[in-house]
Amino acid sequence: MDAPFRLAASSYLNSAPLIWSFLHGPHEGAVEFVEAVPARCAQLLSQSEVEGALVPVIEYQRIDGGSLVPNVCVGSQQEVLSVVLVSKNKRLENIQSVALDESSRTSATLVKVIFREFLEREPEWTTRAPDLAEMLEKNDAALIIGDPGMAFPRQGLNVWDMASLWNEHTGLGFVFAMWMVRDEAVERARKVDFAGARDEGVAHIEEIVRSYQDKIPMRADELRNYLTENIVFKVDESMERGLRLYFELAYKHGLIERVKPLRFIAHAAAQRRNEIN
Repeated sequence: MDAPFRLAASSYLNSAPLIWSFLHGPHEGAVEFVEAVPARCAQLLSQSEVEGALVPVIEYQRIDGGSLVPNVCVGSQQEVLSVVLVSKNKRLENIQSVALDESSRTSATLVKVIFREFLEREPEWTTRAPDLAEMLEKNDAALIIGDPGMAFPRQGLNVWDMASLWNEHTGLGFVFAMWMVRDEAVERARKVDFAGARDEGVAHIEEIVRSYQDKIPMRADELRNYLTENIVFKVDESMERGLRLYFELAYKHGLIERVKPLRFIAHAAAQRRNEIN
């Protein structure tokens, strides 16, 4: 009997609907789950320690080979809420130094793209653990992502939502993370119903909200709104156009070495549905 497909993802609230069914629902046992922050997920995949991972999308361009699972993502059409640039008293155009959350890859690249392409400025960049107070001690601003990006009190701070900034300048949605599969594991990945697992997770938002209430100091209605209003789990046309533009601008500003064409896998469940239809 084959070993379960080895899959890595973070346990941030924004990815919970994508992994819930693998951990608690009908797809439980279909994969061997490895929990890691997004940057570590990319590292595990690049080192062949896992067969698939929910990676920051910029890592698709940096990891050799590999394919993406189509139409399953962590993204936002306008305001994402959990990827934010924070400053104590600086206006955006006056920021001279930025501390980047070490957990981030896509968002760190996004903030650089926004400063270079749209603000035409280049702050000093450093990378730090996601501790907002420490990040702001020696820097004008801090980029913080995931659950820590929602949990801090915002009074007295200037906070810029990164998906909102992207939308303001481009009119497009943004994809932060997608499932990526190593070339040698594509055939095994076809048997994993990533889209079905996503749909199961979205159908169990209430259970997910209850399980995160003790982890994130927000009201249940705020957590629910975040998962239903801020985060998008399917890639629409605006988000795909945003993804392609993001890659082009990352290349333009020297943040990736090339723009690799988007390559998607078709899993068996999707193929069966297409045959039936």
